[in-house]
Amino acid sequence: MKKEVVMAIVLLALGTAGLPTAHAQGKTDQKATFAAVFDHSLSGVENEFVSAAEAMPDDKFNFAPIQGEFKGVRTFVQQIKHVAAVNYMLGAAILGEKPPVNVGSENGPDNLTSKADVVKFLKDSFTYLHKAVNSIDETNVLEKIQSPFGSNKTTRLALTVIALGHPFDHYGQMVEYLRMNNIVPPASRGQ
Repeated sequence: MKKEVVMAIVLLALGTAGLPTAHAQGKTDQKATFAAVFDHSLSGVENEFVSAAEAMPDDKFNFAPIQGEFKGVRTFVQQIKHVAAVNYMLGAAILGEKPPVNVGSENGPDNLTSKADVVKFLKDSFTYLHKAVNSIDETNVLEKIQSPFGSNKTTRLALTVIALGHPFDHYGQMVEYLRMNNIVPPASRGQ
C-alpha cells in the first residue's frame, strides 16, 4: 500500500507538469486531482495512439512483418483491437461494471475488420476509459477492486498505470510497422 501511495504522488507530480496551473487560469483555489491528472495523461496517450492508427492506409491495415523473427506477431489492426479491448476491460474494472460493448477477448471482437470500424472501436474505448479515470478520487484511488485479469484484487491506481502505459507498448510496434511501409508516424512529422 505504501508503494502505491508513493506511485500516486509521483504520477501526480509528473502528470501536473503539463497541466495549466490554476493560478495561470486565474483560479487560485483549485488543486490538481487524480481524475484531472489521469485524464490529461490519457489524452496524450490517446492522441499518439489514435493518430498512428489512422495513419496506416486501409490496404496496409493487416500488415505484419514477415522477414526475420516475426512469426506469430500481431498485425497492425490486431495491435489496435487489442489495445481497445484492454481499454474497455480496464475502464470497466475501474468503474465496477461490465464493458458497455462486446470486447471479445483481449484481442478484440473478431467481427471488426474494416479500418473505419476498428478506429471507431478504438476511439470509443478511449472515451470509455476517460469516463473511468474521471471517476477516480482520493477516496477510491487505493480501494481494492477486482482485476480484469484473473481473480486477484488490485486498485484503481494500478489499473490506471496500466492504462497509461499499455498503449505505448503497442504504439512502438505500430510505429515500426508504419515505417516499414514508408509512412512517417504523425508524432514524428515535421521534426
